[in-house]
Amino acid sequence: MKLATYLYRNEESYGVIVDDGIVDLGRRMGDVYPDLKSLLEGDGLDDAREILHGAKADIVPALVTFLPVIPNADKYLCVGLNYRAHLAELGRTSEEHPTLFLRMPNSHVGHLEPMIRPKASERFDFEGELAIVIGKGGRHIPKDKAMECVAGYSIYNDGSIRDYQRHTQQYTPGKNFYRSGAFGPWLVTADEIPNPRAMRLTTTLNGTKVQDTLIEDLMFSIEEIIAYASIFTPLMPGDVIATGTPGGVGGARKPPLWMKPGDIIEVEVSGVGVLRNPICDEI
Repeated sequence: MKLATYLYRNEESYGVIVDDGIVDLGRRMGDVYPDLKSLLEGDGLDDAREILHGAKADIVPALVTFLPVIPNADKYLCVGLNYRAHLAELGRTSEEHPTLFLRMPNSHVGHLEPMIRPKASERFDFEGELAIVIGKGGRHIPKDKAMECVAGYSIYNDGSIRDYQRHTQQYTPGKNFYRSGAFGPWLVTADEIPNPRAMRLTTTLNGTKVQDTLIEDLMFSIEEIIAYASIFTPLMPGDVIATGTPGGVGGARKPPLWMKPGDIIEVEVSGVGVLRNPICDEI
């Protein structure tokens, strides 16, 4: 299933993307599962599959405003420095443990919504990433059980304000400017992607490919990231983990390639879809 969260007629809902539109699960199941995060708990996905049998689309996708797939996650974890090519272009060495930081809910937008270049800086960089969404949470999750915790896969653009990111050793300011990232367009359930390592991630800026990698090139695998994160924090259904960006980021190029108003940035993950966002300036 492809599950999305959206605004329709100024009301937030969620549903399944099908060939002829969107089956609105919020209208059908909202009394039991008020949002997509709650659907990922318990038997929600099985209940959704039952509803899909014989269901017809309720909404034309062009009439909705896509929101971040999980707008209300308990936490948004991001992994930095997780592809060898990205480490090399930054002149960094590999780390013994995953480099983790957090993003706040208001720092990202949904599919097709503008990512905002802030007034404070013109050094607005792209970072295409595979995102995983947790379905079954827990603490101290062993690596050999980690994939059982994945509800599905989505796409993240970890839009970064590079000069603010490097003001100190802490990434928080540069990674959390208002509406500077993007998360979407939907979640593809794990049953439809039996081998996530075989997926390919590409990022294009105004139609030109700027990043291209196989997910198997991750330094720390999905299993390792989940196991490590669950040591220090309980993972909850709906938690989001952006797994890191490959080489090719704008800040490592000579001259640098920054996103600017009027640009279109697209991140594609095979088997998931394309996350597309225009760039605009902060008003």
